[in-house]
Parts: sequence; structure tokens; C-alpha cells
Amino acid sequence: MFLPTASAGAVASLVVSLAWPGASCAQVFGAVRPSGLVVLTNIPKETSETGLKVIVAGPPGVPDGNAAVASGTAPGEGGGNDDVDTSRFAEIIAEAGRRWNVRPELLRAVIAVESKFNPLAVSKRGARGLMQLMPETAKRFAAGNLFDPRVNVLAGAQYLRALLDLFDDNVELAVAAYNAGEQSVIRAGYRIPTNPETKAYVPAVMARYRRLIAGL
Repeated sequence: MFLPTASAGAVASLVVSLAWPGASCAQVFGAVRPSGLVVLTNIPKETSETGLKVIVAGPPGVPDGNAAVASGTAPGEGGGNDDVDTSRFAEIIAEAGRRWNVRPELLRAVIAVESKFNPLAVSKRGARGLMQLMPETAKRFAAGNLFDPRVNVLAGAQYLRALLDLFDDNVELAVAAYNAGEQSVIRAGYRIPTNPETKAYVPAVMARYRRLIAGL
């Protein structure tokens, strides 16, 4: 499958379709040619002929054809996955934490609940990437391709820093605002909004955050 020109969003959408249930393989292979041609396929035998590399790997233990790339859930609905290997994002998370003075444990907790560490996750509302940023929110922090893990986490950490500053380093209120928006927290009297999603989201993030802080 060849895409002479494609936006990052279009490529990500195609990756999702290739890895969706019913595809011949949960893995997706791709490359960008010097001419700018984008090549994507889910057929392993083509890789030896075209020099393609794995860009999406099916999770261990999941039969081929049963892995989904996009989460398909709204932010906070996906929960976390304690078995996922998050080490490949450790340097990005550490960099973002240093740059914006946000504890890496908090970033990891938010990422786990938001996207289950899936860099191509897309919610029903259109939030994207590891930290499930809405494009409109990301524009406030000059973010680029939200499916790029480093771009996404840096922008998400900057947003969390802004929320922590706004709410005097109250982590619970910052987390609530990350989910529901800062104005929702302010309108609630600087308390966690009572909508069901946020009421479930904040404890989920905070429980994971406290476990990470405790080294569990």
C-alpha cells in the first residue's frame, strides 16, 4: 500500500485500519522514501522486498488480527495496564518532567490512565497520543504531531505544569482539570467536578501516582 502524500492524521488513521481486527496481521510495517513517499503494509512477506520496518507491533500473547492500535475510548475510560512495557518512553518522560518540573510519576500515571501507553491512541472525542491531548489544547503549547511520543509528552507535561501553577500545586485539582478543563474546576468552587467521568478519572490517576511514588 502506497501513499504519495498524506498528513500525520491520515497516516495514523490508516495504521489503525491496518491493525484493526480482521487485518491479516496485528503488526504494521512502514517507511518514508527519500522522495516523501509513505509506504505502509500489514503483510510481513512484503518487508523483505521493500526494506520496511515494524512501526506498530502487536502486543505479546495477542493472536494476529486481534490487536487494535487506537484505544477508541474517551480520556480516562481506558484505565491502565500494569503489564505494559513502558521503558521505551522512560527517557521522554524524564526529559518532560525535568523541563516542566512535573514529577515523572505523575506523567506516567496520567499516560497509563489516558492511553495505556499507546502512542497512537485516539479517543472518541479526538484526543490523541500518549497523553490524549485535544488538538485545540495542544495548540496552546505549540505542539506538532501528537502521535510523536516526545511531542505529545512534552506538551502534556507543559499543560500539567500550567494546571499545577493555576491550582497552587494541588495535584488532584490539576488532574481533574486535565480531564474536565480548568474552567470546570473553577466553576465547581475549586473542587473536583461532579461529572461521573472526572469523579472516576481522578481517583484512578491518583491511585496509580501514589503507587509509583511508593515504588510499588
